[in-house]
Amino acid sequence: MGHASPLEIMDRALEKFGNDIAIAFSGAEDVALIEYAKLTSRPFRVFSLDTGRLNPETYQFFDTVEKHYGINIEYMLPDAVEVQALVRSKGLFSFYEDGHQECCRVRKVRPLRRALKGLRAWITGQRKDQSPGTRAEIPVVQVDPSFEGMDGGVGSLVKWNPVANVEGRDIWNFLQAMNVPVNSLHLQGYISIGCEPCTRPVLPGQHEREGRWWWEDAKAKECGLHKGNIRQEEVAQLNGNGNESAMDNDIFNSQNLVTLSRAGIENLAGLKNRREPWLVVLYAPWCRFCQAMEGSYVELAEKLAGSEVKVGKFRADGEQKAYAQQELQLGSFPTILLFPKHSASAVKYPSEKRDVDSLMAFVNALR
Repeated sequence: MGHASPLEIMDRALEKFGNDIAIAFSGAEDVALIEYAKLTSRPFRVFSLDTGRLNPETYQFFDTVEKHYGINIEYMLPDAVEVQALVRSKGLFSFYEDGHQECCRVRKVRPLRRALKGLRAWITGQRKDQSPGTRAEIPVVQVDPSFEGMDGGVGSLVKWNPVANVEGRDIWNFLQAMNVPVNSLHLQGYISIGCEPCTRPVLPGQHEREGRWWWEDAKAKECGLHKGNIRQEEVAQLNGNGNESAMDNDIFNSQNLVTLSRAGIENLAGLKNRREPWLVVLYAPWCRFCQAMEGSYVELAEKLAGSEVKVGKFRADGEQKAYAQQELQLGSFPTILLFPKHSASAVKYPSEKRDVDSLMAFVNALR
């Protein structure tokens, strides 16, 4: 199905899974999925995550879509006890202080898990151009790597991405041609629409994801995914042992990247007369902006492989965050530091551009 049209992919998905598949509808431009489903003339189900913090315009749009297509959207709400515990302990806007992942886990991820446990397949509006750093290689159909379906276990859920190969402008051309209703927030500059406190309009020319969780990194650029090749001896040298760091290696995975432990980054920062410069990213694996720059950073590591410049990563969230803020200039994720040769002080990358050419220019200016 890799080169099939969205309509053909949708038809195959609905034909194969019948009542055991549903469309995930967020209230944004993925209304195109519902239009494609309608065009197949097959019965279909639609579900949506009502986090309790959506814009009024989004709730109005849900009602419009239900009336336009004659359907009943299956709403999944978060557990009231979990929400109450989160709000009582941390307040209504804790995500501005410690990141959005905890709130999203309660209001979105867990309700989604419940919804998917009643299905064998689901249909999403993911596109490769939405977030090239994290979605550049999504196929049109895959075994879901994260969630389980009604039969339980690995491989029990299939994910369909009918518009994976479609560009955003073509989605909008389709919606206009078919006279499909759209969320009125789009007319106010919103492109990617989530919860009201975590979504804002973007300026002309900005990427659509720049309006989401902007306080964590307002203007992170996104690039493609790449792979590379690792040197274990450098990990052992800096981390002070012969084993790879026990930290989670869920992003920035490349054999051209050295994973630094707390001891490793302390040793590196303490060197007053380095034999070679080091480029290090301070990251959190849950941060979408870190995920978005993964491709460009790994590609940079590939380009620098064999040169005098070493490239590393240090997970700076959780227990390491206070240390990184005090000693490593961590302001938001990701933070990129260059430890120059023959210099005790690290230089923080000041630009908002995180494409390969911009990062390479920074390295070359100081190497």
